Amino acid sequence: MRNKKEALLKRMIGVVAVLLAMALGLVAVVLAVQNSSIAASADISQTTTQSQSTISQGGENSMDTQSQSQVQPESQPVSAQLTDEYRAMWISYLEWATVDCTSEATFRAGIQKIFDNCLNMGINTVITQVRPFGDALYKSTVYPWSHVLTGTQGQDPGYDPLAIMVEEAHSRQLKIEAWVNPYRVRLNSNNPVGGLADNNPAELHPDWTEEVNDGIYYNPAFPDVQQLVIDGVLEIVKNYEVDGVHLDDYFYPTTEESFDATEYALMGNGKSLADWRRENVNTLIRNLYAAIKQVRPGCTLGISPQGNNDNNYNSQYSDVSLWLSTPGYADYIMPQIYWGFDYLTQSGREDYQFAKLAQDWAYYPRAASVKLYVGLGAYRIGVGDGGYSDQTEWSNGENLKKMIEQCRNVEGISGFALYRYNNLFDNAEYPQLAQQEAAALTNLLKP
Repeated sequence: MRNKKEALLKRMIGVVAVLLAMALGLVAVVLAVQNSSIAASADISQTTTQSQSTISQGGENSMDTQSQSQVQPESQPVSAQLTDEYRAMWISYLEWATVDCTSEATFRAGIQKIFDNCLNMGINTVITQVRPFGDALYKSTVYPWSHVLTGTQGQDPGYDPLAIMVEEAHSRQLKIEAWVNPYRVRLNSNNPVGGLADNNPAELHPDWTEEVNDGIYYNPAFPDVQQLVIDGVLEIVKNYEVDGVHLDDYFYPTTEESFDATEYALMGNGKSLADWRRENVNTLIRNLYAAIKQVRPGCTLGISPQGNNDNNYNSQYSDVSLWLSTPGYADYIMPQIYWGFDYLTQSGREDYQFAKLAQDWAYYPRAASVKLYVGLGAYRIGVGDGGYSDQTEWSNGENLKKMIEQCRNVEGISGFALYRYNNLFDNAEYPQLAQQEAAALTNLLKP
């Protein structure tokens, strides 16, 4: 894919340019942060230190226990009234693979079915993935057309999928958020199918990328990469009446020091590697938020990190506690709490049981301008959560309903999203259980 020597030379030149850009842009960044911070403030009192053992989404990890300094609020805001409850459905590129995308008519018919099912369940927001692999499910001047539409990245499908989705969502009074993966270019050698288009920015600028486990990811350290992400989001916000932009939990793809050793050696400025990486992500989120608000103040930016906040901080290098407590980063944070009520780690710990973890997230200090929602794992139906506990709760036909009821009893949580659509409406492995869960959700959301 790439000429290694040429890419290395470009990278060294790029690093020098980065250092110059950082020096020239420092004052502008400071002013932007000050302006965004005026929007709202958080109620913060005493500082406490809380430790959590870092575990993976599927089970316990052998990593040492990490701790973070956290700040407890004096009180929690009252939960939103149910009429204002955020009720969202994630619709990913995996769903697009089951939609007939061969023509505008067939794509529209598929979208109408999906949106009708969401509406009839009581969902009020659809989170539709429009950039899964450094590509676009809309007319873009920054990224190539996504392969999920035609089977070939860069091939024009002959219609504008996002324009259709916005039209169909709003005709049903559904809000729609454009879901963007900022850094991922390639998951593995088979995805995207057929490889990258010649005009993919990762092909044009291989020095901006790194390979990890056969995947390709943009290096968050480069201002050029950060600007690429911002430019791609702004063309969505400017050209489509989306109600929001949504980022999920894909930030740094690895903890390996070799990933960005060259850049860190030249740009680390005395910070630890972890702190430097976190600031790279913070800079993107902060500047992206400011850019969106400048173009369309009413358009939201939401982020859905992992449910395990130690993983966010220490593995993804995403300082979610900062984004929650400080205005100017996000309009909402939605941790993916994909474990059940009965979840146990291998050692028998209960730290990640759903009710406890939801309450823990509600205790984090939060700015008045930032809402807290919870991501729920519909993909666990029938399969279980990988815990060392009885998995029958994922086969009772109403576990997701019970989770929403639990969230409604936690002050500070004002909504949820279900991951993902096909697990409820096109579940080939557990069709009866999925139907039961969908019916229970419908009865709860549309009594």
